[in-house]
Amino acid sequence: MNVNELMTRDPASCRPDDVCAQAAMLMREEDCGSIPVVDDGRLVGIVTDRDITVRCVAAGHDPKTTRVSEVMSADPICVQPDTSAEEATKIMAERQVRRLPVVADGRLVGIVVTAQLARSEKPGQVGKTIKDISEPASGRASHARG
Repeated sequence: MNVNELMTRDPASCRPDDVCAQAAMLMREEDCGSIPVVDDGRLVGIVTDRDITVRCVAAGHDPKTTRVSEVMSADPICVQPDTSAEEATKIMAERQVRRLPVVADGRLVGIVVTAQLARSEKPGQVGKTIKDISEPASGRASHARG
């Protein structure tokens, strides 16, 4: 199964010139912790609730005037629509991310999240998939040994 069969199409997104407060309100509305940042349909970054907290608020900046472009992570990890669910799960586990933007020709076409991938797994795999994505690789290795 490929991510294009699982992904959410046309996900909520923000623009680089939106302010952090707008992005935070969108996260609340969408009940998520990260939002893709697009410029004219092209994925240019991703902003997380942690980015807003640490890079904006904790740094003493005003979220009502600080632009998303100032705190976002540019060049986020993403996948193509024809990426297999297995490969997307592997990428998420290796990079410790819970959401992957899906991009075709540089344009954001969807987003795939851990729950969508976990539901595509064989019965009994769901817990392992979510654990692998949520737990740092070093933690998995130590659990496997002990």
